[in-house]
Amino acid sequence: MCTMALVSADTKIAELLNELHQLIKQTQEERSRSEHNLLNIQKTHERMQTENKTSPYYRTKLRGLYTTAKADAEAECGILRRALDKIAEIKSLLEERRIAARMAGVYSDTDPPRKTMRRGVLMTLLQQSAMTLPLWIGKPGESPPPLCGAIPASSDYVAKQGDKVAARVKAVDGDEQWILAEVVSYNHSTNKYEVDDIDEEGKERHTLSRRRIIPLPQWKANPETDPEALFSKDQLVLALYPQTTCFYRALIHTPPHRPQDDYSVLFEDTSYADGYSPPLNVAQRYVVACKENKKK
Repeated sequence: MCTMALVSADTKIAELLNELHQLIKQTQEERSRSEHNLLNIQKTHERMQTENKTSPYYRTKLRGLYTTAKADAEAECGILRRALDKIAEIKSLLEERRIAARMAGVYSDTDPPRKTMRRGVLMTLLQQSAMTLPLWIGKPGESPPPLCGAIPASSDYVAKQGDKVAARVKAVDGDEQWILAEVVSYNHSTNKYEVDDIDEEGKERHTLSRRRIIPLPQWKANPETDPEALFSKDQLVLALYPQTTCFYRALIHTPPHRPQDDYSVLFEDTSYADGYSPPLNVAQRYVVACKENKKK
């Protein structure tokens, strides 16, 4: 049954990749088609500068050219949004395939079994996950959704199987800590999650209440268009400490300035005189709101 599901997913992914290829071709065709109109706009402005006047003729001509350019841009934008939807669908199917393969005991080089995964491989996978987190691109006037950047999940949100979360668990020494975990299941009767430690060194499965789970962002926020969806300077957060799978309290030192930028954060660290580490970079994917909102 699992093998049939894997084959079905592979077939669907191949179909979507072909559709994505066609959309990319359409984008290029649309862009090529609109270049002539953009060139006309440029030439019209050059003539106006040469003649040093703006006649009713030129105003009418430019109005028509810009109306056409706007329609062309909207058409290209529509194709690009459809392409982004295809990419999201492909990523979702790949994740479903990964989960089905793991349940069937089938592994790949990009998703080896935990007991054989080297730590360096795990760190690389976490970095790739952060880099490939999609950027939220809304329509004009559209607000970023929950789980975009710093925007938390809705109160009734339930993380899906395979989702990555910050989970508060008891460590071996009895202390509690926030770890990076993967959702195994959610029981609607008990309102509890079962999660696995993402670190292959931690084999124990944890059963945790909703308040001990913080879903990770599903989109990066664009600082240039949606700065309100980012944590602000000096805000207290939980951030994944570099080269580990644990979240620690930190202050935002510098928010991202560009979509590809990371946060710069100051981790709480009593070994430093001011109680904080030097600035360290952490990707948007691994920075979440701190439930304990008071500074220690």
